[in-house]
Amino acid sequence: MKEILSFLNGLQKNNTREWMEANKSNYLSSKQQFEDIISSLIENIAAFDPHIIGTEPKKCIFRLHRDVRFSKDKRPYKENMGGFINKDGRKGMDGGYYIHIQPGQSMLAGGIYMPPSDILKKIRQEIDYNPEGLIKFMKSSDFKKYFGSFEGDSLKKAPKGYNPDHPNIELLRLKYYIVVHRIEDAELLKPDFPEKATRIFKAMLPLNNYLRIALDD
Repeated sequence: MKEILSFLNGLQKNNTREWMEANKSNYLSSKQQFEDIISSLIENIAAFDPHIIGTEPKKCIFRLHRDVRFSKDKRPYKENMGGFINKDGRKGMDGGYYIHIQPGQSMLAGGIYMPPSDILKKIRQEIDYNPEGLIKFMKSSDFKKYFGSFEGDSLKKAPKGYNPDHPNIELLRLKYYIVVHRIEDAELLKPDFPEKATRIFKAMLPLNNYLRIALDD
């Protein structure tokens, strides 16, 4: 992990193709280390979430290159390494586990981020009909210890078709269903980080299970 942070620190200061070419060996080494971390986490998560069994590490990892075609920010590279552990890899949309490594901004997250409208509709319908599982998750000691709240934007008004006085209107107004636990750089470097990450990911399991039920046709 130390090598990954060192590489990303350098990239933050020198986000150019020239610097990347000069540091290609460091990039490739850091990339392999991150893939090894993802592989280890998949194995750990699969022990409590069979949904993840058989997930391919390479398919979980996001590209470092940025798409700058329609962006005013022309930096060619992302300044983090990220991986979304889901049976369908980084493109999965039924709940999963995300690790984001970036100096000073690392995090572990889970759930569904920016779901398309059809998926969001199904989640809201589940909250409308069967909110108990989600409410139980929010009241759990693990939720309070590691997350505290859901993250992301909410609609200003009630979603179409729902009464503003709905008892779970705050949950229905959410645009994303994700929880986040931020990680200090010093924590990443501790020998027990893989075990800590696994505990935090395990605390996300009730959320992912709830979302999978909502999306189960």
